[in-house]
Amino acid sequence: MSQRFQTFREFYPFYLSEHSNRTSRRLHFIGSCGVLALLALAIAQGRPWLLLAALVCGYGFAWVGHFFFEKNRPATFKHPLYSFAGDWVMFKDILTGKIRF
Repeated sequence: MSQRFQTFREFYPFYLSEHSNRTSRRLHFIGSCGVLALLALAIAQGRPWLLLAALVCGYGFAWVGHFFFEKNRPATFKHPLYSFAGDWVMFKDILTGKIRF
C-alpha cells in the first residue's frame, strides 16, 4: 500500500530512508551537478536540446543508484513532485554537510 503524505515535511524523512546507501546518494549528487552544468550550458549556448540531456543525466545517475545500490524503486514513480523537491533538498544538505557525502 502506498504511503500518503500531506506535506513535503512529512515526505522528506521517507525520501531520506530511500537513500540510505552512500553510493546511491553520491550518484544522486553527481547527477544533480550534471543537471546544473547542462542547464547552464543550455542557457549560455542557446541549445535547448541540452535540457533533455539534463533530464537524462539527473534521472540516469539517480536510477542507477536505486536499482543497483539501494535495491528499491525510485520515489519519483509514486511521488514525482515531492521526489523532485527531495532531490534538491538532499543536494543542498550534502553540499552544506548536513548529510554525509
